[in-house]
Amino acid sequence: MNPNPHPTLTLTGTLDREVTQRLCEEARAALQATGADVLDCDVAGVGPPVLAAIDALARLQLTARRAGGRIRVRNPAPHLRELLDLVGLPIEVEMGRQAEQREPPGRVQEAVEARDPPL
Repeated sequence: MNPNPHPTLTLTGTLDREVTQRLCEEARAALQATGADVLDCDVAGVGPPVLAAIDALARLQLTARRAGGRIRVRNPAPHLRELLDLVGLPIEVEMGRQAEQREPPGRVQEAVEARDPPL
């Protein structure tokens, strides 16, 4: 058994100031109860990534730091991850274990056509 488990806090819906305050209290309690240094925050169920969601994650990170730990954001939607990158929060982000569905990369054409102008 792992003596220092990582507790998980699940964030869902729209995050307003009242919800954020409750989440911070839960985060503090979870870190203190387990003695963990990382709190996993599953954000797969978070509503639209408005600034309130970013504010909530920033406050959770501050709460975790004050408790001697940090948070790790798990399963963010692509647009939430982009917003986190844009605002530059120093939060570890872990993508879901499911592979993204992407098209295979296109082939690069290296041959030069006779009509192509020189570079």
